Amino acid sequence: MIAIIKYNGGNVNSVQNALKRLDEKSIITDDFELIQKADKVIFPGVGEASSTMKLLKERGLDQLIPKLTQPVLGICLGMQLMCENNEEGNSTGMGIFDINVKKFPSENIVPHMGWNTISDLKSELFSEISEENDFYFVHSYFCELSDFTTSVCNYILPFSATLQKDNFFATQFHPEKSGKFGNQLLENFLKI
Repeated sequence: MIAIIKYNGGNVNSVQNALKRLDEKSIITDDFELIQKADKVIFPGVGEASSTMKLLKERGLDQLIPKLTQPVLGICLGMQLMCENNEEGNSTGMGIFDINVKKFPSENIVPHMGWNTISDLKSELFSEISEENDFYFVHSYFCELSDFTTSVCNYILPFSATLQKDNFFATQFHPEKSGKFGNQLLENFLKI
């Protein structure tokens, strides 16, 4: 079973629809027992960091997620909330990745929205995916480059397109909206 974490953070239905296209069954839930028993967990997100962290804390999900032992995939805001600190709302995240989330400088169009390639691919998530393949991004804040970075995107400056630490994986782009190669990445995650 795949558990998609429900916390009013947006895009849960898009993620579930992407899994249906892959003939995978999933459940959208905030039930601790169901999340802990799931084979895989997806932590999606669209929204504002500080208000979303408040919702996670109210439900205790901020304590549950870092303790999960099965493969976990954070998407977009989900990725950012897995980090230490976020300039958006000056909020503190879950600290799974000991890095900061910063706002893009306004020297170009922000938010970063649209299709971009990624480089320096270093994860099993990228089986059958190359640096020529595009992924769909929409965000105004970015995760710094770090030892956890498993791919890089360049928009205004280089930033972490994906992160990995132990059983935690994260993408700044939206694989569920990234067509063929987003589907491939989700399939690769489900094989871990």
